[in-house]
Amino acid sequence: MNTDKDSILFKRATKPIYNITPFTLLDYPDKTACILWFAGCNMRCGYCYNPEIVKGKGNFLLSDALKFIESRKELLDGVVFSGGECTLHHDILWLADSIKSLGMSVKIDTNGSRPLVLKTLIVEKLVDYISLDFKSLKSSYGTITGSMFYHEFEETLELLIRSKIEFEVRTTIHSELIPEPAIQTMVSYLNLKGYTGTYYLQHFVDESPTLEDLPPSDKTKVQKDYSQSGLEVVWRN
Repeated sequence: MNTDKDSILFKRATKPIYNITPFTLLDYPDKTACILWFAGCNMRCGYCYNPEIVKGKGNFLLSDALKFIESRKELLDGVVFSGGECTLHHDILWLADSIKSLGMSVKIDTNGSRPLVLKTLIVEKLVDYISLDFKSLKSSYGTITGSMFYHEFEETLELLIRSKIEFEVRTTIHSELIPEPAIQTMVSYLNLKGYTGTYYLQHFVDESPTLEDLPPSDKTKVQKDYSQSGLEVVWRN
């Protein structure tokens, strides 16, 4: 395995993992898994319900996480790398490689801002499933994410489509940030790009502190069937 990845990785944290969810049936399709929540993010989405993870520091070494995973390998099928943004962290490749050597699967949750990291994971067969966040259209991307990574998102999407790896695209919908016409345009965009998987929409749920104080989101303004020929759109909540 090639370990000279410093040129494409963002930072090294002594304790990169904020927390570990020991068991989930919801976050990795058709698999039992645990979730590693990586601290830090290069976006500042106002609706983010993990502000303590995005702004906070980690509590666990990668070696601590690996010891936990090794102790659960008879109970779990896979491991989810989430956050925050897990692809920012140095040695994510080492951890994925270590997990794969245990005969377990790896899923990555990502905002798509690090296509080179994802390409390396795919080429070296260190990831089995990827969930890609489609934050918004280009025109509102900077406002919604507090970042300038739309080009990187597009590069990531195109990479995943070309690679044939199993992946999904998902969007968190706040009716005041992404109204119905924007959703329709996002669906058409994915269709034109050649994405043939399921596009998952999930309503913003105002049940915990978020990065910003936002107005209420009205489900009734956006709760519709947006499926098009060749592309199924599914609401998760």
